[in-house]
Amino acid sequence: MAFAAPAFAGAFEDAVTKFANDDFSDTAEAIDAVAASGNPLAFPIISALNDERLFADPESKKVFIKQADDKIIDAATGAAVDKLPDGAAEVRLNNRLRRAVDTALGSLTLMSPDPAKRISAAQSVFKSHDEAALQAVDEALAKETDKTAKAAFTEARAAILLFKPDASEADKLDAIAVVKSKGDQEALALLTSLGSDQPPLIAKAIAGAISSIQGNLALWSMVQNAWYGLSLGSVLLLAAIGLAITFGVMGVINMAHGEMVMIGAYTTFVVQEVIRTRYPGLFDYSLFVAVPLAFIVAGAIGVAIERGIIRFLYGRPLETLLATWGLSLVIQQAVRTAFGPTNREVGNPSWMSGAFELGQITITYNRLWILVFTLAVFAILLAMLRYTALGLEMRAVTQNRRMAASMGIATSRVDALTFGLGSGIAGIAGVALSQIDNVSPNLGQSYIIDSFMVVVFGGVGNLWGTLVGAFTLGIANKFLEPVAGAVLGKIAILVLIILFIQKRPRGLFALKGRAVEA
Repeated sequence: MAFAAPAFAGAFEDAVTKFANDDFSDTAEAIDAVAASGNPLAFPIISALNDERLFADPESKKVFIKQADDKIIDAATGAAVDKLPDGAAEVRLNNRLRRAVDTALGSLTLMSPDPAKRISAAQSVFKSHDEAALQAVDEALAKETDKTAKAAFTEARAAILLFKPDASEADKLDAIAVVKSKGDQEALALLTSLGSDQPPLIAKAIAGAISSIQGNLALWSMVQNAWYGLSLGSVLLLAAIGLAITFGVMGVINMAHGEMVMIGAYTTFVVQEVIRTRYPGLFDYSLFVAVPLAFIVAGAIGVAIERGIIRFLYGRPLETLLATWGLSLVIQQAVRTAFGPTNREVGNPSWMSGAFELGQITITYNRLWILVFTLAVFAILLAMLRYTALGLEMRAVTQNRRMAASMGIATSRVDALTFGLGSGIAGIAGVALSQIDNVSPNLGQSYIIDSFMVVVFGGVGNLWGTLVGAFTLGIANKFLEPVAGAVLGKIAILVLIILFIQKRPRGLFALKGRAVEA
């Protein structure tokens, strides 16, 4: 052992020296030798090579690592160096060498104490399926105790055996079964990259595995589209639920409803700007401040609109439509004057950032939280309509305005509060939409037509109809888009709604009552 240590060190230094030859073949040999050496400097050297931080001096044949803090060390000894020699140049890589570097990094991190790094290393070996890593994978697999890491090592070993020329037929069949059970795009790519010159039994197993994975991925694709549809449906529901209230109770076609959504989004922007400049540590709580403020601001503007314009136009739907459309233009221009015409940045709190994998689909946290938020708003609104005096009065006015007035209900007050409630809900919809869309003066225009379609399709004034209509249209839209495209998909949805309304003019869930029947 005493004689072996100096020999070992010399072999490592000889391998490192090859990086200075500026020859791709020598660099490939150096990568393999350094990765297999077991030297503590092996990982820093290969990592530096991958990150373009490995430099070599062709005159002295010395190799240097530029560390993250810009300090320089000798790659062969680890000794600190004051500065790089004048003739030192970055060690070059080509595509073949980059694959060799990925394989080497994978092999070097297979024994990491961090399970996440071991899993990442195993995944790298799965992609490269380099036969040289088989021994390291077998050793790591024998010692592995983490269930997820063990599965990753098993898949990496299967990938290597599939491409190993001298692997037995039984080993390859077992490997195909393992890759088939993985069942994702990477597994499909691995199997399809195998050559066509396979023995009949192996070729049949590969074809069966490919067919099974393709069917599995098609099913997961449908699930992904369904999730996208639910996500879009939650956005449509949040934008339309306020409109369903005002349209159902008051019969007002409010073309300025989208601007209430936009006002909620700009309220979020203002709240976040204040927090960024004065209380940056509270940024993650900005939406909890923005939601009630957006409701109050948009609701107050809604009450002002009803008292100042709408109440003079009841029973005149065309004039109401034109007045609210003109008002929407005025509000848009006012916002452009105050905030400028360009998009404003609204950030995501940390708890709404990122995504996670569920099976073969990806779910983003911001969309998930918006869905939860939408359902919570819907439940609160239902409870308010069912258990509060205002909710009872609103339902009475919706079913028969004249009878409600004769029973002593102040319908004008109900109208103002209803319009304010609908506008306030549109405002908190803007808070949610600011997390997934551009905050600009035109934000509301993107949702107003879809909101009317949801309300008409579900049944005017019926919240359950709005819920079903929003999610139905959202899911249908996402399933039609891959087939017909985004524009044609929307046109197809519009045509289907028109045909549906011909058969059921009052929508899915029609309101009942004497006034309605009359």
